[in-house]
Amino acid sequence: MNTLKRLYVYLRPYLRYMALAAFFLMAVSGVNLTILWVIRHVVNAVMVEHSNTALASQMGILLLLFLAMGVLTVGHSLLMAYVGQKVVMDFRIRLFEHLAGLSLDFFAKRRTGEILSRMSNDVGVIQNVATNVPVDLAKQMVTLLGGLSILFYMNWRLCFLVLGVVPFVVLTAKVFGRRLKRLSTHVQDEIADISTIMEEVISGIRIIKSFVRERYESARFTRQVRRTTQVALEKAKVMAYFIPVITVLTLMGAAGVLWYGGQQVIHGTMTPGDLVAFVLYAGILMGPFSAFARLFSQIKEVQGATERVFEILDTPPQITQLPEAEAMPVITGHVAFHEVSFQYNDEMQVLKNVSFQVKPGQTVALVGPSGAGKTTLVNLLHRFYDPVSGWIEIDGRDIRKVQAEGLYKQIGLVPQETILFGGTIRENILYGKLAATQDELTSAARSANAHDFIMSFPKGYDTIVGEKGINLSGGQRQRIAIARAILKDPKILILDEATSSLDNESEKLIQEALERLMKGRTTFVIAHRLTTIQSADLILVLDKGKIVEQGTHTELLERKGLYHHLYTIKLAGIEI
Repeated sequence: MNTLKRLYVYLRPYLRYMALAAFFLMAVSGVNLTILWVIRHVVNAVMVEHSNTALASQMGILLLLFLAMGVLTVGHSLLMAYVGQKVVMDFRIRLFEHLAGLSLDFFAKRRTGEILSRMSNDVGVIQNVATNVPVDLAKQMVTLLGGLSILFYMNWRLCFLVLGVVPFVVLTAKVFGRRLKRLSTHVQDEIADISTIMEEVISGIRIIKSFVRERYESARFTRQVRRTTQVALEKAKVMAYFIPVITVLTLMGAAGVLWYGGQQVIHGTMTPGDLVAFVLYAGILMGPFSAFARLFSQIKEVQGATERVFEILDTPPQITQLPEAEAMPVITGHVAFHEVSFQYNDEMQVLKNVSFQVKPGQTVALVGPSGAGKTTLVNLLHRFYDPVSGWIEIDGRDIRKVQAEGLYKQIGLVPQETILFGGTIRENILYGKLAATQDELTSAARSANAHDFIMSFPKGYDTIVGEKGINLSGGQRQRIAIARAILKDPKILILDEATSSLDNESEKLIQEALERLMKGRTTFVIAHRLTTIQSADLILVLDKGKIVEQGTHTELLERKGLYHHLYTIKLAGIEI
């Protein structure tokens, strides 16, 4: 019930539309009940009164009722379509906004396909059920209460005979309900796994083809689809028993009504029209009983879906902003780490008591073997994560005590794996400054050595880069990323050099662009190139989460420690 109450919050803005739709549907139920009452008179006009006039009059009333039912049904359908689309829109926007605000650790622990499944499949279930169930429930209540009232008016003994079925229906719903909820949640989990595999295959199609693993991935996908089908069939099996059991119970009640009412007609205490009407009313009451069973199963299904969605909405971001956080003024670039330690889980520390200081405008090279903690260090500086212990200062301010937006706006990131969005070159560069002018855009592209190759395309800056920039070469993607960073004009720059896999011409152009970007900024470089290491103002050598050496290139070579060893390996052409 708590889950359904939370779902109510998203329905509340549209309650008046739902109420009007429910009124229309309730009116349809009222019309249906009235139609049966008119049929009672039609039967009596034919079989008892033998009157053409009475027959014609009742048929005219029936035609008017049919017309009214059609108009009311159209109104209900249009209103519910509007409400359904609006609710799912609000839900997806709220879910997306929350996802965008979560910290990196959430995405590191979750698979993309699972998240996408919750945004699409689960929200779709919520849309179908949350908007239709309340209105359909109102309709069935009108049919049930109206039908029972008429039956009680016509013959109270027969009415109680019909009501005798209700306890058995309630007991059946209770028995099947728990299993339906469990299976509905299981089905959604299995569908999420299908989405995950599909996302992984589409994203990694080059690797799949290179390693000739099409059959392997097809087999993996087939196994998952079969598991999903098995669970879905198990749920269908439960439903296959659930609905018929309810139907049989209600039919047994209707058979009892027909037998008892037939006895009364034989003895002359009921007219044929009354019996026909009573049987029809009893039959129409089978609709609410079956509908309640169906609605019950849908409520169990939506409970599973909403729990999965609310699990994400209930996940708090690890990086939070203090209520008293101050605005971050313009950064000069003085950075200090004070006894900083960090671990992603309880098993192993990634950084251990790291301390150092960097002056404004300096270039810092981070060197060390794989897994030493270089990437983690710059992630902490960007405040993608917070230290487990210790603190980080920029210009003397603890970065946990300033507003995150003001901090992020003054830090630029050029990752080793260039991330481009699937729009145009213009849109990707403008990501650094959405309100930039054409001159600012062009200037940034020129500084990144990107303008010339951009203008070589027929559509220039309006060229579509494709998903993740697939239509561009690696060097072109990297220069667009640098132009984006230049346009942002950050005060602190984080570079994960990505020139090692490029051809010599691209590497030279990118190196020139990086030098322009680094000028006048405090820069942290995860160094892969000797030129960057040699020209750095400060080199931090990390090993097993600790800074084991720091100094300039010359100073560190003279010590003949780990840096000297790594540098010698570099000279031999071996990557570190």
